[in-house]
Amino acid sequence: MEPRAAGATHPLDAVFSPRSVAVCGVTPTPDTVPYDIFHNILTSGFQGTVYPIAPGKRSICAVKAYRYVVDIPDDVDQAVIVFPANVVERALQQCGQKGIKSVIVISAGFREVGPQGVAREERLKAICREYGMAMIGPNCLGVINTDSAVMLNASFARKMPDAGRIAFLSQSGALCTAVLDYAREKAIGFSKFVSFGNKAGVTEIELFDYLHHDPQTDVILLYLEELRDGRGLIEAARRVTRGAGAKPILAIKSGRTPQGADAASSHTGSLAGEDAVCDAVFREAGIIRVTSIEQMFNSAVLLTYEPLPAGDRLAIVTNAGGPGVMATDAAVRMGLSIPRFEPATTARLRDALPAAANVKNPVDVIGDARSDRYNAALEAVLDDPNVDQALVILTPQSMTDIDAIARGICDVHEGAAKPIACSFMGAADVGSGIRLLQDARIPHYILPEWACDAMADVQRVRRWREQPVARPAPIAVDREAVAAILDRAPAGYLNEDQALAVLGVYGLPVPSCRLCASADEAVAFADQIGYPVVLRVVSPEIVHKSEVKGMALDLRSADAVREAYARILRHVGQIAPEARIVGLLVRGMIPQGYEIILGAKRDPSFGPTVMFGLGGIYVELFKDVTFGLAPLDEHTAARMVQQVTAYHLLEGARGGACADLEGISQSLVRVGQLISDFDRIVELDVNPMIAGPAAVGNMVADVRIRLSE
Repeated sequence: MEPRAAGATHPLDAVFSPRSVAVCGVTPTPDTVPYDIFHNILTSGFQGTVYPIAPGKRSICAVKAYRYVVDIPDDVDQAVIVFPANVVERALQQCGQKGIKSVIVISAGFREVGPQGVAREERLKAICREYGMAMIGPNCLGVINTDSAVMLNASFARKMPDAGRIAFLSQSGALCTAVLDYAREKAIGFSKFVSFGNKAGVTEIELFDYLHHDPQTDVILLYLEELRDGRGLIEAARRVTRGAGAKPILAIKSGRTPQGADAASSHTGSLAGEDAVCDAVFREAGIIRVTSIEQMFNSAVLLTYEPLPAGDRLAIVTNAGGPGVMATDAAVRMGLSIPRFEPATTARLRDALPAAANVKNPVDVIGDARSDRYNAALEAVLDDPNVDQALVILTPQSMTDIDAIARGICDVHEGAAKPIACSFMGAADVGSGIRLLQDARIPHYILPEWACDAMADVQRVRRWREQPVARPAPIAVDREAVAAILDRAPAGYLNEDQALAVLGVYGLPVPSCRLCASADEAVAFADQIGYPVVLRVVSPEIVHKSEVKGMALDLRSADAVREAYARILRHVGQIAPEARIVGLLVRGMIPQGYEIILGAKRDPSFGPTVMFGLGGIYVELFKDVTFGLAPLDEHTAARMVQQVTAYHLLEGARGGACADLEGISQSLVRVGQLISDFDRIVELDVNPMIAGPAAVGNMVADVRIRLSE
């Protein structure tokens, strides 16, 4: 998406580009939040007008003060409120009456303090809705815009950050101050810096939309503690991370959500914790989920400063063999490839380097290398058509001219079309060289492994943008037939015969089966479909049939069916005497194959989600599963199948037969459509589905569907 056309407006323009700001609740005492915010706006180069609202004061910092915001004679675009929590509501009401279009509520004492604070926060939201005001906060650090046409520091950060191409969004205000200090040390600048606190008004979703169009922003960073509208977040992120004007999003999502006790009976419910689902759906939205501030900025500077590489092939240039080998190991471990050079490149390196140098990848220019040797090696590998990017490693030795080598890399970088990253290993000795690299906006990493980690994140961005964009296609099914089954069913688990019928309507491969009320009926149906057959007890109180000896497999005669029928009734009566037995399900024996699980769950943050992984008894043991948002398109379903470790087994490891992968993907799409179509479905487990060769196909072996009231 292209930047907004000249003259076009956005609802958050008043947040980031106000022409005038009123700071409500200023005090004349330095080193207090109210004073520091006003002082920051006043001294940061703000290109508009600032008004202090300080009841009982004539002026603040020699600027005329006003008792109330409504007393200001001119129009005001933005208000920053730092009054105590019990005064904020009245101040916000006056902001609305004044016609102010954006407010930043710094004050704490709202949702974070309990029910009374929640009620107070809801009143703020109502006032903003009434007057059409965009609200950042409450309980936040504030907003910074380094655009030279604005220069707004409406926060209590210690210093205005340098201008840059990175936008940082954070739910934590305290983290923001640490990030600003970290970035200043690393010479990292920002385009926008937002602490949105309780996000009672503006959330990360609206901020994504604004920054997607912001011409000053190339990369978006997000720190998030709470997901209230996970579905909205993912949909907004997809718009930002792919297509015209795509921008990378890197996110830290902290916190864990404990699962309710009622989820323990469902594999999907027990495995679909918020964090597990978050991991998968972030990936399906193009969001790079990182685990630390260090990783976030390591990747962000590479994405901001360097062009996106054409592929994952990395050339390494080093003056020390050990770090070169370590970097190679790290690169391969993180999914990068270390290519062979073209013969012309090898010859060029041999001509430029000493005989003892290694001219293969990684290139070792030897410990006594100076700038000329580094330059020759770097230029040669960058010219190689097998190389997509380069990593330059330097260890400080007695003969190493660190600054000259750094300046030489800067010269090469200036004309390079491929990305370059550096790792000058050490601290004090290499400090001046690192500063030269940072000043030239060349990504630098203390350890080569960190550089490889960042390059791996860049590859995730590249691959995401290359993936086809598709929308889920509606499936033609008899929804009324399924509705008739669900409408008659009480809350809890559907009987197995009903669950199989639902799956059959949605086109999943289910075996021929019948719920039988007697041994004679079971034998008659077994004779009809042919042996061998399976018997399974059906009871609303029995979820795991094996635990009550409620199933019998591979029955090959009428006598075996009669004996098994009686045995199952006897065992279930002894082990679960309270269970109401509806009957026994008779169905054909399914041929052997790989056991997989297809699941679905209605997640509180993301809505309907689909799970896929290794099934049967292994699902809880290995937890080799992944998730996607329902409904799924065919490409997403296929990627889900490929993301699990068991994919190598399914595609035919060690000469084994390849499973019907296309059939598995189609079943995932249909499960996603099913849970999307019917809100009453809370959880669904197809576990196991037996995945057979393509010539045989797949078959549902067991299914559980849980309904809400």
